[in-house]
Amino acid sequence: VLGVVTGKPLAVGGSVGREEATARGSLYCIQGPAGKLGTRLDEYSVAIQGFGNVGSHLARLLHLEGAKVVAVSDSGGGVYNPNGIDVPAALAHKHEAGSLAGLANAEPVTNEELVELPCDIFAPCALEQVVTEENADRVKATIVCEGANGPVTPAADTILEERGVLVLPDVLANAGGVVVSYFEWVQGLQEYFWHEDEVNAKLRDICARAFQEAWETRDRHATSLRMASYGLAVQRVSEATTTRGLYP
Repeated sequence: VLGVVTGKPLAVGGSVGREEATARGSLYCIQGPAGKLGTRLDEYSVAIQGFGNVGSHLARLLHLEGAKVVAVSDSGGGVYNPNGIDVPAALAHKHEAGSLAGLANAEPVTNEELVELPCDIFAPCALEQVVTEENADRVKATIVCEGANGPVTPAADTILEERGVLVLPDVLANAGGVVVSYFEWVQGLQEYFWHEDEVNAKLRDICARAFQEAWETRDRHATSLRMASYGLAVQRVSEATTTRGLYP
């Protein structure tokens, strides 16, 4: 029964595009405010905390879009170059050495220091609670993209909102993996599997629409993007429950 579990290897009914889906969803979410502000990704500098499945793919995808990735890190610490990290070299170094330490043409930074580096976008893609009320006022990024689950605490959320920092919440920004898991389920039910370009195009459509709806709700209710996203989600569950009843 192919749909009973997702994230499977391709040989047993997995979906192409699943491995990088979370990072790709984050990329599409980042493209949302860039479009609203009339800017391009190649005008942004980005610091990414975490170089696992989400962080490494996000670094690669942003690099391909022309963004300047100034810092990346793994569990052992990070590397920083204000003129831009050579992302393909960082990926190769991580694969060969097992860590980012010692990457050429970059200076070492701690994970704590990386949070406060000067950049346009900060993407925490590893641990929860890395931006707290203790360091939120020192975050220099104008956009924080939650590639991990819960990297910004509620208290920090308030501080960032008051400072005018746009937080792309995890429920929106890292949902790409779950969306492509849904695609895998659909393909399994059909026993017909899509090409990767089709998977990515469908993912882009869903992420772009979700961002647009959340952004419009944010503007309409003069609230944060996180609260707008939660509000939309709860409203949809409420409407479905009211229409269908508790026991369909």
